[in-house]
Amino acid sequence: MFKVGQLSYFAELFRVDQNPELGMRLLYISILLLSILVYKLGFAKKLPLLKSVVIYIFLAIGCSILTLLALRLPVVEGLVVASLVLIIYKVRLYQSKKEGSNA
Repeated sequence: MFKVGQLSYFAELFRVDQNPELGMRLLYISILLLSILVYKLGFAKKLPLLKSVVIYIFLAIGCSILTLLALRLPVVEGLVVASLVLIIYKVRLYQSKKEGSNA
């Protein structure tokens, strides 16, 4: 089905070529969790419950499309980098606000 070297790192890590059903599920779950993390860290605002549910439903639908792209493109790797950048930003923002309130 896939030749060695054609899959992205995480697709190879989850062994999509050997066990496609489990590998695709693991790939989808990792993309969904990382997308939720990136959304919460970078873009989420206080919304009513129903609007939040609608956003997460569309996020889950979009992640299914990203899962197909993640077989050959570094989608998960990009989400990991985005998560790390946003975590560092939030920590630095928290530290600067903490220092600003103490001064």
